[in-house]
Amino acid sequence: MNIIKETIVVVDDVPQNLALLNGILKPLYKIKAATSGETALKIIAMEKPSLILLDIMMPGMDGYEVCRRIRDNPETRNIPIIFVTAKVETSDEAFGLSLGAVDYVHKPINTAILKARVKTHLALKSQENHLETLVHKRTDELKKSNRKLELAKLTIENSRYELINCLTRAAEYKDRDTGAHVSRVCHYSYLLAKELNFDDQYLEMLFDAAAMHDIGKIGIEDDILLKPGSLTEDEFTIMKTHAQIGADIIRPNQPGVLGIAYNVALTHHEKWDGSGYPNGLKGEEIPLEGRIVAIADVFDALTSERQYKKNWPVEKVIQYFKDERNKHFDANLVDHFINVLPEILKIKKKNAA
Repeated sequence: MNIIKETIVVVDDVPQNLALLNGILKPLYKIKAATSGETALKIIAMEKPSLILLDIMMPGMDGYEVCRRIRDNPETRNIPIIFVTAKVETSDEAFGLSLGAVDYVHKPINTAILKARVKTHLALKSQENHLETLVHKRTDELKKSNRKLELAKLTIENSRYELINCLTRAAEYKDRDTGAHVSRVCHYSYLLAKELNFDDQYLEMLFDAAAMHDIGKIGIEDDILLKPGSLTEDEFTIMKTHAQIGADIIRPNQPGVLGIAYNVALTHHEKWDGSGYPNGLKGEEIPLEGRIVAIADVFDALTSERQYKKNWPVEKVIQYFKDERNKHFDANLVDHFINVLPEILKIKKKNAA
């Protein structure tokens, strides 16, 4: 069985020194020799050795400069460098180490010390390479796990959106006016939230969640839901339960779009002054998405003709909104809604029933 020897580059301008180092190390390692800094850099670039033994005092490019260039090169900067030199001053050794050398061996060379230092630093480098390999492996595994997790999250989120679409379509079967109304409320809510500078992710979730605002009407009897005339007091009491029914269908404490949809279904009939239903929430007790959809829902309801009522002119609706600031509606949201009214009217025209 052939054992692949690790490569060591030995750099010294004195041939006798190279011969000595070669004689000591060749039985154990593959040796590449260079008599100048320039030649050494070329060999190192080609061989990518496991370790470098480097003389300091050489004509032309000295060992310090060779060390600097090796460390400046991303492909060679991690190769261990041991200075082998007759310079014995502590300041010289400290300077060499500061340049990135891992060790210092003094001349005249002690064979046992040289072998021990080389063996130690090759072992450290091997361990470092092993750890790097493990880190890369674990990092790759983590990336794969994260990709699987993101895919699972995406699958779950897509399932949630599909659930919303299914429930919304079910509601449309109950009420022929629901489809166009839902579409407009979604767009109005989106525009109002955009005016409030929410990020794209929230805007998209709110758009889909707004489609669920009246999902609870699935649970209202047809003779009440589809009644052509005004509802009696008892019938209206039953109709108001659709907010809680919708929340019960979606269920609380859901993540993402379903969490927003729950708030919308439950609170879009709450009023700023606390006179709304089902829980009489007041002011900022009402989730923001509930307050947003409340304005979108009422605007569409008032400006749309139904079999039991005529539509209001837009001017009358806006005046009503102004009159209901801090009563029915969040005054700040009313102001922002009026700011985007031209876009609202474009959407209304484009999505006419």
